[in-house]
Amino acid sequence: MDVVSDAISTVRIGRPSSNRVRTSGRWCTRLAPYDGAGFHVVMEGSCVLLPDDGAPVPLAAGDAVLLPHGAGHVLADSRADESARRRAVAFEEWADGQYPHRGAVGCEGSAVELLCGKYRLDRSRMHPLMAELPTVVHLPNRVGAHPELRSAIDLLGRELGGQRPGAGIAVPGLLDLLLVYMIRSWMADAPTGAWPAVLGDPVTAAALRALHSEPAAPWTNDRLAAEAGVSRATLARRFTALVGRPPMAYLTWWRLTFAATLLRDTTDPLSAIARRCGYGTPYAFSHAFNRQFGTPPGRYRDHAQTAAEAR
Repeated sequence: MDVVSDAISTVRIGRPSSNRVRTSGRWCTRLAPYDGAGFHVVMEGSCVLLPDDGAPVPLAAGDAVLLPHGAGHVLADSRADESARRRAVAFEEWADGQYPHRGAVGCEGSAVELLCGKYRLDRSRMHPLMAELPTVVHLPNRVGAHPELRSAIDLLGRELGGQRPGAGIAVPGLLDLLLVYMIRSWMADAPTGAWPAVLGDPVTAAALRALHSEPAAPWTNDRLAAEAGVSRATLARRFTALVGRPPMAYLTWWRLTFAATLLRDTTDPLSAIARRCGYGTPYAFSHAFNRQFGTPPGRYRDHAQTAAEAR
């Protein structure tokens, strides 16, 4: 696994959901804050996104927008002003066709087609890469930019455009790809930000790849420095400056974060999880886990799996 894959997989739970909606005329709909991440892709036409806390974001055909922290917002026709925040109808009503202009193609104004969706996220172990994402990630449709993202959007639009065999597997897979490509695109475009800089630094990136590929390996600062091709002092200085913690401290945090994911998503015994995360005995693992999470791993598993069943 790589850092971006692990950052996503540790927080993503359940299956993503999506709606494809078409409307025209004057319209506005509100999406309440969500314990996950929301996204919109403009398949046709234009509209505007009004974050609860932020400036309006005009959206044109082909634009994608990710709200990685589940911020509440309003979507409205491109002529909407600030009053749309007050007039907006709940998305659940609007998407079900209960809003008068929803799908009324004869209304004044150009047609707009949107792909809207959500990812469920467990924020209790948020990787700093995910935590650093801004409230709104706007990815405009520019010629030649982010071809993988454009391809995923096109494929998803085709799958959702008709009842195709295998769509039940294809659509969730494409939605997962969409999330990866949106985060990749943000990293490529971000003018500032710690984690684009972290993964753009060859030394730190090499060290992180090694730690994420083999978290159970008996890593030491010397061994990790050799893997990155630099001295121990150089690794410690660059890694700590960019990541915000020394290499071995990051390794401990990542091992226990990975363990928490295994406790939530598998029925593996504690002894097997301890080995996969680099701990020689279940006792050593339980002690370290309790120190970081404030609860024993068995109790953490019970709570996490109960919460997952309730969703």
